[in-house]
Amino acid sequence: MDELDNLEALDYDALQEKHSDELLELLDQKNMKELKLRMEDMNEFDLAEFLSEIDDKRMAMVFRLLSKERAAEVFANFEPPEQEKIINSITDSELTGIVEELYLDDAVDMMEEMPANVVKRVMRAATPQTRALINQYLNYPENSAGSIMTAEFVDLKKYMSVKDAFARIRRIGEDKETIYICFVTNASRKLEGVVTVKDLLLADPDTEIEELMDRNVVFASTTEDQESVSEKFSDYDLMALPVVDKEGRLVGIVTVDDIIDVMEQEATEDIEKMAGMLPSDTPYSRTKPLEIYKNRIPWLMFLMLSATFTSMILTSFEQMLAIVPGLVAFIPMLMGTGGNSGAQSATAVIRSLSLGDIEPKDALRVIWKEWRVAVLCGTTLSVVNFGKMLLLDHLILGNPSVTILVAATVSLSIVFIVMFAKLVGSLLPIGAEKIGLDPAVMANPLISTLTDAVSLLIYIYIAKLILGI
Repeated sequence: MDELDNLEALDYDALQEKHSDELLELLDQKNMKELKLRMEDMNEFDLAEFLSEIDDKRMAMVFRLLSKERAAEVFANFEPPEQEKIINSITDSELTGIVEELYLDDAVDMMEEMPANVVKRVMRAATPQTRALINQYLNYPENSAGSIMTAEFVDLKKYMSVKDAFARIRRIGEDKETIYICFVTNASRKLEGVVTVKDLLLADPDTEIEELMDRNVVFASTTEDQESVSEKFSDYDLMALPVVDKEGRLVGIVTVDDIIDVMEQEATEDIEKMAGMLPSDTPYSRTKPLEIYKNRIPWLMFLMLSATFTSMILTSFEQMLAIVPGLVAFIPMLMGTGGNSGAQSATAVIRSLSLGDIEPKDALRVIWKEWRVAVLCGTTLSVVNFGKMLLLDHLILGNPSVTILVAATVSLSIVFIVMFAKLVGSLLPIGAEKIGLDPAVMANPLISTLTDAVSLLIYIYIAKLILGI
């Protein structure tokens, strides 16, 4: 039974682990000829993963076994630390070969992550033309369409026939990042249309591109934010998006593999903000403790100091709470319920804003929806809590301070706390979006701090109303 017959019994990860073990065995046996043959058949990502797992000395040695084109493909899939190790272990001529084989966007990404001394060496190794293009891309605003685009695309002219188009694709397509989407430009390089290889394959060879191309082209400008670019990919189901300069000239394209990285980066940034941390471009595994400290301490300091309001409220009503000591025991539960309710609404609204599902102008519609949800959630929690306090706290545990009036006070407080928390949790992100802030900033920690203080005030004033204290 050969390997293909075993595919049903193995998942892909297990199969790759098996291949990795076989490569390590060949490396230990110093069977470099067979190792080289096996590596040429592997996917470049899996090969990069394998090389990253072996020691630095052997990684450089095995990397040198790859052909120039294959080495560039694998190099582009390395993380920055591995790329730096390879750069420091190869000659200038080998480095020149890799840099020239890399797609331009991959080369720019590498330059943004490398230390200054490594960047200088790479720039010296690049040809003048490549060096000029890299410098041009590095001058675009950070996180803009220009900073993530690539210049390797197929451009056609509308007067070409399908036969001429295929001839051009065959001639220049090998070094392009994608050949499935081709862009039609005029003599001034201005974008006029787009045509797919599918369109070309299904058309008569003598048909002109002008008859096949789609003139309604979705595009981005070089300074457009990468998050807006990712939304266009999602909205229009794109594989590649053309990028034009201020004059409308086609200067590059963004491909779907790059936008997946952008989506991951933007999602990570939102999660970090929602958790009360300053966003970082460096993965957690490569971030030093001091950098993590710098990212986390500002919010922790702010939240700690803002919690002072809660302490002030408790101090102000200390004598009143002493009259009915049983009320104090339920404060953590009420504050936690308020924080959790607000966090639910905030998370849903922030996500909808980031996906373009809602806009600030939809604030009234969101408030109406969240108010109805709050009434349902608050009423349900209130009824369950009332029964729980009378059955468990009063009857089973025999707590004399839990009376029907105390249970009613706590339960009624839950209704109003949930209503307040959900309205605040939905309104703060929308307000942030309206004034140009990232909605993720108005996330769980800030909302929880605000609802803690207000929840306590609601609880105390309802207690005064029902218990007459």
